[in-house]
Amino acid sequence: MSERADAATLPEALPETLRPGAVALVTGASDGIGRAVAERLLDRGLQVICAARRRARLEEIYGARDGAHVLTLDVTDGPAVAGLIEALPEGLRAIDVLVANAGSDVGGRRRFDAGDMNEWAATVETNVTGLMRVCHAVIPGMLARGRGHLVTLGSIAGLRPFPQGSVYCATKFAVRAFTEALRQDYETEPIRITEVLPGLVRTGFAEARFHGDAAQAAEFYDSFPAALAAGDIAEAVLFALAQPAGVNVAQVVVTPTGNK
Repeated sequence: MSERADAATLPEALPETLRPGAVALVTGASDGIGRAVAERLLDRGLQVICAARRRARLEEIYGARDGAHVLTLDVTDGPAVAGLIEALPEGLRAIDVLVANAGSDVGGRRRFDAGDMNEWAATVETNVTGLMRVCHAVIPGMLARGRGHLVTLGSIAGLRPFPQGSVYCATKFAVRAFTEALRQDYETEPIRITEVLPGLVRTGFAEARFHGDAAQAAEFYDSFPAALAAGDIAEAVLFALAQPAGVNVAQVVVTPTGNK
Protein backbone atom coordinates (compact mmCIF):
# COMPACT_ATOMS: atom_id res chain seq x y z
CA MET A 1 0.00 0.00 0.00
CA SER A 2 1.30 3.46 -0.86
CA GLU A 3 2.20 5.96 1.83
CA ARG A 4 -0.64 8.23 0.62
CA ALA A 5 -3.26 5.46 0.68
CA ASP A 6 -2.11 4.30 4.12
CA ALA A 7 -2.35 7.82 5.51
CA ALA A 8 -5.88 8.18 4.14
CA THR A 9 -7.04 5.36 6.41
CA LEU A 10 -5.98 7.19 9.56
CA PRO A 11 -8.53 9.19 11.57
CA GLU A 12 -6.43 12.34 11.12
CA ALA A 13 -6.99 12.13 7.37
CA LEU A 14 -10.77 12.21 7.62
CA PRO A 15 -12.37 15.45 6.49
CA GLU A 16 -14.02 17.52 9.21
CA THR A 17 -17.41 16.73 7.71
CA LEU A 18 -17.03 13.01 8.51
CA ARG A 19 -15.53 13.18 11.98
CA PRO A 20 -17.52 11.88 14.98
CA GLY A 21 -20.04 14.48 16.05
CA ALA A 22 -20.47 15.99 12.59
CA VAL A 23 -24.09 16.44 11.50
CA ALA A 24 -25.58 14.65 8.50
CA LEU A 25 -29.04 14.90 6.96
CA VAL A 26 -30.24 11.86 4.98
CA THR A 27 -33.54 12.08 3.13
CA GLY A 28 -35.47 8.94 2.33
CA ALA A 29 -33.92 7.33 5.41
CA SER A 30 -36.80 4.96 6.15
CA ASP A 31 -35.76 2.27 3.68
CA GLY A 32 -33.26 1.06 1.11
CA ILE A 33 -30.24 3.17 0.25
CA GLY A 34 -31.16 6.01 2.60
CA ARG A 35 -31.42 3.66 5.56
CA ALA A 36 -28.12 1.97 4.70
CA VAL A 37 -26.34 5.33 4.43
CA ALA A 38 -27.84 6.63 7.68
CA GLU A 39 -26.84 3.50 9.58
CA ARG A 40 -23.25 3.65 8.35
CA LEU A 41 -22.95 7.29 9.30
CA LEU A 42 -24.33 6.49 12.75
CA ASP A 43 -21.77 3.69 13.05
CA ARG A 44 -19.07 6.31 12.43
CA GLY A 45 -20.30 8.47 15.29
CA LEU A 46 -22.06 11.20 13.33
CA GLN A 47 -25.23 12.92 14.45
CA VAL A 48 -27.67 11.84 11.74
CA ILE A 49 -30.97 13.52 10.96
CA CYS A 50 -32.98 10.63 9.53
CA ALA A 51 -35.69 12.18 7.38
CA ALA A 52 -38.66 10.60 5.63
CA ARG A 53 -42.45 10.86 5.44
CA ARG A 54 -43.24 7.85 7.66
CA ARG A 55 -42.45 8.87 11.23
CA ALA A 56 -43.57 5.55 12.74
CA ARG A 57 -41.18 3.72 10.46
CA LEU A 58 -38.34 6.07 11.38
CA GLU A 59 -39.01 5.61 15.09
CA GLU A 60 -39.02 1.85 14.63
CA ILE A 61 -35.62 1.87 12.92
CA TYR A 62 -33.78 4.63 14.79
CA GLY A 63 -35.57 5.04 18.10
CA ALA A 64 -32.86 3.21 20.03
CA ARG A 65 -29.84 4.43 18.04
CA ASP A 66 -27.45 6.86 19.69
CA GLY A 67 -26.93 9.89 17.51
CA ALA A 68 -30.08 9.35 15.42
CA HIS A 69 -32.62 12.17 15.19
CA VAL A 70 -35.94 11.49 13.48
CA LEU A 71 -37.39 14.16 11.20
CA THR A 72 -40.75 13.79 9.48
CA LEU A 73 -40.22 15.41 6.09
CA ASP A 74 -41.94 15.27 2.72
CA VAL A 75 -39.54 16.80 0.19
CA THR A 76 -42.49 17.86 -1.98
CA ASP A 77 -43.80 20.10 0.82
CA GLY A 78 -42.19 23.42 -0.06
CA PRO A 79 -42.85 25.33 3.20
CA ALA A 80 -41.75 22.35 5.33
CA VAL A 81 -38.46 21.98 3.46
CA ALA A 82 -37.82 25.73 3.44
CA GLY A 83 -38.24 25.78 7.22
CA LEU A 84 -36.43 22.54 8.03
CA ILE A 85 -33.29 24.21 9.45
CA GLU A 86 -35.32 26.34 11.87
CA ALA A 87 -37.36 23.26 12.81
CA LEU A 88 -34.24 21.42 13.99
CA PRO A 89 -32.76 21.68 17.48
CA GLU A 90 -30.03 24.32 17.67
CA GLY A 91 -27.27 21.71 17.89
CA LEU A 92 -28.30 20.06 14.62
CA ARG A 93 -28.62 23.08 12.38
CA ALA A 94 -25.00 23.13 11.20
CA ILE A 95 -25.38 20.34 8.63
CA ASP A 96 -22.02 19.06 7.41
CA VAL A 97 -23.28 16.32 5.09
CA LEU A 98 -26.45 16.18 3.01
CA VAL A 99 -27.36 12.92 1.30
CA ALA A 100 -30.30 13.82 -0.95
CA ASN A 101 -31.66 10.35 -1.48
CA ALA A 102 -35.47 10.61 -1.39
CA GLY A 103 -36.92 9.41 -4.68
CA SER A 104 -39.99 7.92 -6.33
CA ASP A 105 -41.12 5.98 -9.38
CA VAL A 106 -44.67 5.17 -8.31
CA GLY A 107 -46.60 3.92 -11.31
CA GLY A 108 -43.43 3.59 -13.36
CA ARG A 109 -42.07 0.90 -15.68
CA ARG A 110 -44.83 1.35 -18.22
CA ARG A 111 -45.20 3.15 -21.54
CA PHE A 112 -45.76 6.87 -21.10
CA ASP A 113 -49.35 6.93 -22.43
CA ALA A 114 -50.27 3.99 -20.17
CA GLY A 115 -49.26 5.85 -17.03
CA ASP A 116 -51.19 8.22 -14.81
CA MET A 117 -50.22 11.86 -15.36
CA ASN A 118 -50.63 12.66 -11.67
CA GLU A 119 -48.13 9.90 -10.83
CA TRP A 120 -45.72 11.13 -13.48
CA ALA A 121 -45.94 14.65 -12.04
CA ALA A 122 -45.39 13.33 -8.52
CA THR A 123 -42.22 11.55 -9.66
CA VAL A 124 -40.87 14.80 -11.09
CA GLU A 125 -41.88 16.70 -7.95
CA THR A 126 -40.07 14.23 -5.68
CA ASN A 127 -36.99 13.39 -7.72
CA VAL A 128 -36.22 16.84 -9.11
CA THR A 129 -38.06 19.65 -7.34
CA GLY A 130 -37.88 17.96 -3.94
CA LEU A 131 -34.15 17.37 -4.28
CA MET A 132 -33.65 21.00 -5.30
CA ARG A 133 -35.69 22.21 -2.33
CA VAL A 134 -33.54 20.31 0.16
CA CYS A 135 -30.32 21.51 -1.43
CA HIS A 136 -31.58 25.09 -1.42
CA ALA A 137 -32.37 24.83 2.29
CA VAL A 138 -28.99 23.39 3.29
CA ILE A 139 -26.36 24.92 0.99
CA PRO A 140 -26.45 28.49 2.41
CA GLY A 141 -25.40 27.22 5.83
CA MET A 142 -22.57 25.19 4.33
CA LEU A 143 -21.33 28.27 2.49
CA ALA A 144 -21.53 30.40 5.62
CA ARG A 145 -19.54 27.85 7.66
CA GLY A 146 -17.02 27.20 4.89
CA ARG A 147 -17.49 23.44 4.82
CA GLY A 148 -19.93 20.80 3.68
CA HIS A 149 -20.46 17.82 1.43
CA LEU A 150 -23.59 17.39 -0.67
CA VAL A 151 -24.34 13.96 -2.17
CA THR A 152 -27.16 13.48 -4.66
CA LEU A 153 -28.51 10.06 -5.56
CA GLY A 154 -28.82 9.82 -9.30
CA SER A 155 -29.04 6.66 -11.38
CA ILE A 156 -27.58 5.07 -14.46
CA ALA A 157 -31.02 5.98 -15.84
CA GLY A 158 -29.53 9.48 -15.98
CA LEU A 159 -26.82 8.25 -18.34
CA ARG A 160 -28.89 6.16 -20.74
CA PRO A 161 -32.69 5.98 -21.00
CA PHE A 162 -34.63 2.75 -21.35
CA PRO A 163 -38.10 1.75 -22.59
CA GLN A 164 -40.98 2.26 -20.13
CA GLY A 165 -38.84 4.63 -18.11
CA SER A 166 -39.48 7.95 -19.84
CA VAL A 167 -40.39 10.02 -16.79
CA TYR A 168 -38.02 8.37 -14.31
CA CYS A 169 -35.13 8.66 -16.78
CA ALA A 170 -36.00 12.31 -17.39
CA THR A 171 -35.80 13.01 -13.67
CA LYS A 172 -32.43 11.33 -13.33
CA PHE A 173 -31.03 13.19 -16.33
CA ALA A 174 -32.20 16.33 -14.53
CA VAL A 175 -30.46 15.27 -11.30
CA ARG A 176 -27.22 14.74 -13.21
CA ALA A 177 -27.43 18.14 -14.93
CA PHE A 178 -28.38 19.87 -11.69
CA THR A 179 -25.54 18.28 -9.73
CA GLU A 180 -22.93 19.06 -12.37
CA ALA A 181 -24.11 22.67 -12.60
CA LEU A 182 -24.03 23.01 -8.80
CA ARG A 183 -20.45 21.79 -8.81
CA GLN A 184 -19.58 24.54 -11.27
CA ASP A 185 -21.53 27.15 -9.29
CA TYR A 186 -19.50 26.37 -6.18
CA GLU A 187 -16.16 25.33 -7.66
CA THR A 188 -14.36 28.13 -5.81
CA GLU A 189 -16.13 27.40 -2.51
CA PRO A 190 -14.93 24.94 0.18
CA ILE A 191 -17.86 22.55 -0.23
CA ARG A 192 -17.84 19.25 -2.11
CA ILE A 193 -20.57 17.96 -4.40
CA THR A 194 -20.88 14.31 -5.44
CA GLU A 195 -23.41 12.38 -7.49
CA VAL A 196 -23.74 8.63 -6.95
CA LEU A 197 -25.33 6.81 -9.89
CA PRO A 198 -26.41 3.26 -9.00
CA GLY A 199 -27.45 0.55 -11.35
CA LEU A 200 -30.14 -1.92 -10.31
CA VAL A 201 -30.44 -2.07 -6.51
CA ARG A 202 -32.70 -4.57 -4.78
CA THR A 203 -34.67 -2.57 -2.21
CA GLY A 204 -38.30 -1.76 -1.48
CA PHE A 205 -38.25 0.75 -4.34
CA ALA A 206 -39.84 -1.59 -6.88
CA GLU A 207 -42.59 -2.59 -4.46
CA ALA A 208 -43.46 1.09 -4.01
CA ARG A 209 -43.36 1.55 -7.79
CA PHE A 210 -45.91 -1.24 -8.19
CA HIS A 211 -48.26 0.14 -5.51
CA GLY A 212 -47.18 -2.36 -2.85
CA ASP A 213 -47.29 -5.48 -5.03
CA ALA A 214 -44.44 -7.50 -3.48
CA ALA A 215 -44.80 -10.38 -5.93
CA GLN A 216 -44.51 -8.09 -8.94
CA ALA A 217 -41.51 -6.37 -7.37
CA ALA A 218 -39.77 -9.71 -6.74
CA GLU A 219 -40.51 -10.79 -10.32
CA PHE A 220 -39.03 -7.55 -11.60
CA TYR A 221 -35.76 -7.98 -9.68
CA ASP A 222 -35.56 -11.68 -10.53
CA SER A 223 -35.74 -10.84 -14.24
CA PHE A 224 -32.20 -9.44 -14.06
CA PRO A 225 -29.05 -11.58 -13.80
CA ALA A 226 -27.70 -9.57 -10.86
CA ALA A 227 -28.56 -6.69 -8.57
CA LEU A 228 -26.78 -4.55 -6.01
CA ALA A 229 -27.72 -4.28 -2.33
CA ALA A 230 -28.47 -1.00 -0.58
CA GLY A 231 -25.29 -1.42 1.44
CA ASP A 232 -23.22 -1.44 -1.74
CA ILE A 233 -24.41 2.06 -2.57
CA ALA A 234 -23.91 3.21 1.02
CA GLU A 235 -20.27 2.11 0.74
CA ALA A 236 -19.91 4.20 -2.42
CA VAL A 237 -21.32 7.22 -0.60
CA LEU A 238 -18.93 6.67 2.31
CA PHE A 239 -16.01 6.34 -0.12
CA ALA A 240 -16.73 9.81 -1.51
CA LEU A 241 -17.31 11.33 1.93
CA ALA A 242 -14.09 9.87 3.37
CA GLN A 243 -11.70 11.39 0.84
CA PRO A 244 -9.32 14.10 2.08
CA ALA A 245 -10.92 17.53 2.26
CA GLY A 246 -9.12 18.68 -0.88
CA VAL A 247 -10.53 15.84 -2.98
CA ASN A 248 -13.97 16.01 -4.58
CA VAL A 249 -15.29 12.78 -6.07
CA ALA A 250 -17.57 14.21 -8.74
CA GLN A 251 -19.38 11.03 -9.78
CA VAL A 252 -19.49 7.40 -8.70
CA VAL A 253 -21.20 4.98 -11.10
CA VAL A 254 -21.97 1.63 -9.45
CA THR A 255 -23.30 -1.37 -11.37
CA PRO A 256 -23.72 -5.03 -10.40
CA THR A 257 -21.23 -7.55 -11.71
CA GLY A 258 -22.90 -9.82 -14.24
CA ASN A 259 -25.47 -7.34 -15.55
CA LYS A 260 -25.44 -6.12 -19.12
